[in-house]
Amino acid sequence: MIQPHGGHLVDRVASPETRLSLLDQAPAMPHLTLNSREMSDLEMIADGAMSPLEGFMKRADYESVRDTMHLTSGLPWSLPVTLSTTGEQAASLTEGQNVALHGTDGTLLAILHLEEKTPYSRADKELEAQKVYRTTEEAHPGVKAVYEMGDVMLAGPITLVNHIPGQPFAEHRRTPAATRLAFAEKGWETVVGFQTRNPVHRAHEYIQKVAMEIVDGLMLHPLVGDTKSDDIPADVRMKCYQVLLDNYYPKNRVLLSVFPAAMRYAGPREAIFHAIARKNYGCTHFIVGRDHAGVGNYYGTYDAQLIFKEFDKQALGITPLFFEHTVFCRTCDSMVSPKTCPHDKAAHVFLSGTKVREMLQNGEIPPVEFTRPEVAEVLIASMRATAATV
Repeated sequence: MIQPHGGHLVDRVASPETRLSLLDQAPAMPHLTLNSREMSDLEMIADGAMSPLEGFMKRADYESVRDTMHLTSGLPWSLPVTLSTTGEQAASLTEGQNVALHGTDGTLLAILHLEEKTPYSRADKELEAQKVYRTTEEAHPGVKAVYEMGDVMLAGPITLVNHIPGQPFAEHRRTPAATRLAFAEKGWETVVGFQTRNPVHRAHEYIQKVAMEIVDGLMLHPLVGDTKSDDIPADVRMKCYQVLLDNYYPKNRVLLSVFPAAMRYAGPREAIFHAIARKNYGCTHFIVGRDHAGVGNYYGTYDAQLIFKEFDKQALGITPLFFEHTVFCRTCDSMVSPKTCPHDKAAHVFLSGTKVREMLQNGEIPPVEFTRPEVAEVLIASMRATAATV
């Protein structure tokens, strides 16, 4: 099976004995309350999805990732993973001490073994925004999140003592160790990962099934962490995936498992991060389509594919599969892309996102060439339920 990024799968979950000891010590520790994105990062560090990271980045790694898309070790890594706090709270913390990390509901989640605290100025944040998100505009949701962070970065390894309580989709929530075990039990040596924060429509289905022709299995890995308020809620998306898999995919060749990351909407850089994370989950291949992890008009249509050329293939260690924009062509009578179809766009079944939402809100099922009726019905029911509560 493919090796995790950096050679071993990080495990920062406390052993039973260590957990009891830390729980006993925690009340006397200074504490911080994490926001939802930091909680997602914490969980992914602890279970190895962010291997080789063992905690929140120190300044040297932060700057190296920001400026070169590599850790100081030389290993490819594209997104800063940092923890911050206010200057006032940071003044009460001392390097070398343990800090209790709490969730938004007050639950003790982990211990930060504080090794470093450094200033995180507005200039730092603007430089990070420009390099990571390619814009300093606060209208970009990822940039806005950076600007809202505290003025001091805290760094060091973490030890998880409690999993985040009440997380949804328990049946589909698997750690990298668990997905790797599932792949081994299924006899899959090659696995393609598919990242999505939207319901799967026919174009997605097409590129997934093309990829499945060359690998042993597909891991449909929808992101269920923070997304924009106008993105379709995760529970609705999960229903869409389930009806699709129940009716149109071979059950022995697909694993539906949730990805707990928060969306950063970092486009090309996030495509690299998503690929590395899926490598840690055991995928050998990763699908990259048009405008991966994009938002607004900040990135070119295929920038998320072009960025892979900036990395050494062996160092990255997972094979990207690039797909162009696919649609149904009435003349070809099949799903096509610019690589396979000679016909004018007039022959293509294309609907804007606005048009699709309008149809669904009116209870209309879009053309079957665009989306499966079962998926449309789930979306229509969700919109009706939402409208009834307004």
